[in-house]
Amino acid sequence: LGDVYKRQTYNIISTGSKGNAVVINGRILIDCGVPFKALEPVKKDLRLVLLTHIHSDHFNPRTARALSKERPALRWGCCEWMVGPLLEAGVDKRRVDVISPYNSDDAALYKGLAVVRPEFIPHNVPNCAWHIFDGKEHLFYATDTGTLEGIEAKSYDLYMIEANHTRADLEARMEAKRAAGEFSYEWAAAQNHLSKEQAEEWLYQQMGPNSQYIFLHQHQGKGG
Repeated sequence: LGDVYKRQTYNIISTGSKGNAVVINGRILIDCGVPFKALEPVKKDLRLVLLTHIHSDHFNPRTARALSKERPALRWGCCEWMVGPLLEAGVDKRRVDVISPYNSDDAALYKGLAVVRPEFIPHNVPNCAWHIFDGKEHLFYATDTGTLEGIEAKSYDLYMIEANHTRADLEARMEAKRAAGEFSYEWAAAQNHLSKEQAEEWLYQQMGPNSQYIFLHQHQGKGG
């Protein structure tokens, strides 16, 4: 799936519980929770990989290892909690840029590419959203969080955020499982993933007249 918004491009390799990987402007990969072969069409142009959190549908160690081996000059941008997993996967520590998600002044400049800044968002493991400015346009990317309360991304050009479920669909799935005497994973999902209603409410507060948005990580069953 691909599209163009003004001059910024995105390519959703995969999204949801089966794996997450999105390419921005053909050169920035956000998350690598997919098999390495899924990156075959895009890997040669990548210059930067940004990571959010450790869950396997967002970070596949084998993919990270293969990508770093084939593209040794790649930069890897992450918060402190992803450093260990990256090194264990075989990524050269000299290629890893650790950026604080707690300081709005802490950002990384990748010349000719973008300025990127992580921001902490709550999940059941440490997780971050990404603010990306490519010199003309601002992008905000966030998945796997129960809330975006307190996050500011006013009048960005493009928002790529999670809309994991609607409240009505979630309640229906929970009721069906209760009636069948089955354990309901959906309750935990609701605590750690945005509903469509939550996403829309946050977007309404942030978007400008020319902003666009894309919903990611829609419900596909059990997963991170």
